[in-house]
Amino acid sequence: MRGDVRIEPRDPCDLARYRRLYRDVGRTWYWHERLKWTDQELESYLADPNVRVWELLVDGESAGYFELYRHAAGDVEIHYFGLMPQYIGRGLGGMLLERAVREAWNFGGTRVWLHTCTLDSPNALPGYQARGFRPFRTEKLEVDIDGTEVVAERLVHD
Repeated sequence: MRGDVRIEPRDPCDLARYRRLYRDVGRTWYWHERLKWTDQELESYLADPNVRVWELLVDGESAGYFELYRHAAGDVEIHYFGLMPQYIGRGLGGMLLERAVREAWNFGGTRVWLHTCTLDSPNALPGYQARGFRPFRTEKLEVDIDGTEVVAERLVHD
């Protein structure tokens, strides 16, 4: 039961909407990088013609989003991708990812890629692989979490 499902571009995405999407989608997965950005930094980033944000709406309610970033070399990175917690498990993630990949190619991508980690949903990597993504590089990062916040992270060299 999906309801009325739409994926709409937010070009450029306004600051308040972006902060809400990033916070509400990322809270469960400990997203923290963009929370530290000033309004000016974030507005400048969102105005960049190499950035595109798309929002998933279900029955008019925000259900998730994806963010694309076009690099100078022509590849497009899916910077952020995810669903609001209450929409996980409804079959929307695969549909949203397929749209993100299609939009990345339409954005001029010569290669489409993304990052994931063990803090992400256990469904993330299998979902990415089911849609043609392959692991390229694995890194080990240690993360210290205090309550709901990442307070430190370190790349571990074996």
